[in-house]
Amino acid sequence: MRKAVSSKIDEAIASAGEIRQIQSSLKAIPEAQNADFVFGIAVGRIYNSFHYQTRRVLGRDATDEEFAQFLEILSKSAGRIRQACK
Repeated sequence: MRKAVSSKIDEAIASAGEIRQIQSSLKAIPEAQNADFVFGIAVGRIYNSFHYQTRRVLGRDATDEEFAQFLEILSKSAGRIRQACK
């Protein structure tokens, strides 16, 4: 599962330009909040992948321990993700 989450983080970073295009198409977002919006979409994509990978691979929802491990991996990568979202 760790490998799948790390892969999804790399994918979210690589597709930050695509996410920025979504943000650009939504004129209602104030300019000052653009990076936060893009960061939120990237984190959402990573969380969604974790949730569905857990169900697909393990056939169940993640345990509290598995979710804590996911959060640890995500927090260690948050700086790289945020940088890609600028």
